[in-house]
Amino acid sequence: MTDERPVPGHRATAPDLGAFDHLDAPWGELSACVVGAGISGASAARALRELGARVVVVDGADDEHARSRAADLTAIGATVRLGDDTTLPDGVDVVVTSPGMRPDAPLFAAAAKAGIPVWGDVELAWRVRPREGAAPWLAITGTNGKTTTVRMLASILAAAGLRAEAVGNVGTPVLDAVLARDERGGQAYDVLALELSSFQLHWLSPWQEGSRAPRMRAAAVLNIAPDHLDWHGSSEAYAADKGRIFAGAEVACVYNLADPATEELVREADVTEGCRAIGFGLGAPGPSGFGVVEDLLVDRAFVADPRTEAAELAQVADVVPAAPHNVANALAAAALARAYGVGPEAVREGLRAFRPDAHRIAHVATVEDVTYIDDSKATNGHAAAASLAAYPSTVWIAGGLAKGASFDELVAGARDHLRGVVLLGADRAVIRDALARHAPDVPVSEVDATDTGAMDLVVRKAAELARPGDTVLLAPACASMDMFSNYGARGDAFAEAVHRLSGDVS
Repeated sequence: MTDERPVPGHRATAPDLGAFDHLDAPWGELSACVVGAGISGASAARALRELGARVVVVDGADDEHARSRAADLTAIGATVRLGDDTTLPDGVDVVVTSPGMRPDAPLFAAAAKAGIPVWGDVELAWRVRPREGAAPWLAITGTNGKTTTVRMLASILAAAGLRAEAVGNVGTPVLDAVLARDERGGQAYDVLALELSSFQLHWLSPWQEGSRAPRMRAAAVLNIAPDHLDWHGSSEAYAADKGRIFAGAEVACVYNLADPATEELVREADVTEGCRAIGFGLGAPGPSGFGVVEDLLVDRAFVADPRTEAAELAQVADVVPAAPHNVANALAAAALARAYGVGPEAVREGLRAFRPDAHRIAHVATVEDVTYIDDSKATNGHAAAASLAAYPSTVWIAGGLAKGASFDELVAGARDHLRGVVLLGADRAVIRDALARHAPDVPVSEVDATDTGAMDLVVRKAAELARPGDTVLLAPACASMDMFSNYGARGDAFAEAVHRLSGDVS
């Protein structure tokens, strides 16, 4: 006897999802399950409701904050189910997931069994763009430096007179930007600068020639280092998801000459015919490259004859701070802007106008000829290594939640820059052991306190190790949540402790 009961989540008469690839598609016929009620999930639910779709939002949380978000979504006509993000609702045509949801979650297995596709918020944003004249996308990913680079790019685009915004993983949902309208009802932006995480990229549909799948006008991968391996399953899967950013790229795939893994992603990418591979690095550029000549940032890609010509874009001093990895970020941003047709003058003015967000190699104070730098955003070894390389003699403040990382390579590469090290946090012993193996002569001080006064003790110990001309660098190479609510709170605590040391505050 055949079991003809419907598969959970199945809808007997489902619309053709291939038709949902532009703003004027029949969105009112769609029934969607949105997974997660956070920033991106709420954005997706709002967008779908504005377009007339039926929306069921599921979220595993059921606390005060979740109930507040649920009330807001209920007010716009969405059905919200809290405390369960594992069960697929009946009668849905598509699942729209928040980026951080693990791909092995039970709800996605149920969707696959029912033949229901899963879109990410970026996929949905692409599908609700106008059929004609949609704002192009310039996109950036990488293990580190994404937010700084995408904000640099937005600054350059604005300097060129373009209506542009940094969106995506940077904080402003890309859906909100795509659907934003100006005072005359037209699109609010000429071009969008997207920061995309590996989570967001994982959920993008595969691109092939002639398809309406997401594709970038130009895209960049800044670097690849092991991260989020518990989510992706392996370093190979993590890199492959990063590489999805290049799929279908129209004008340029921008990669880091100092990181062969990024070039390999370009080689493997299926792109639009005529798309170019553009490398950037801190040395003198070859043809089709961006680089540095003496104190100038130079473009040898988007000039009339790349073999014999170069365009001067800016001075190294126009990049603030001019740490090597930040100059590399500026070159990547410039390459994307030039791929879009922005002139050298706008690149220069955009870089001059840009200032990085807080807790990114930020100067806190100089006390008794010792400089204190807050790079609390350096939450993994790759980011910390870039910071350490920027300063010749450093007292390094490190530690926190290691997330299973190893620090041998980091310490071996940084030991010649280290005056001393101050360790704090739950997993400080992992870094201490790496220092014992690779930098046994470097003085190490540990702070086991975890109360609100711990950072004062850390800063005092760092000051004792430092000599005039040194840099005390908070670049923890670890997450912060063992002692602080986030990396910003950790950086604020450091800055406040430095100011107390200097006598600026009580």
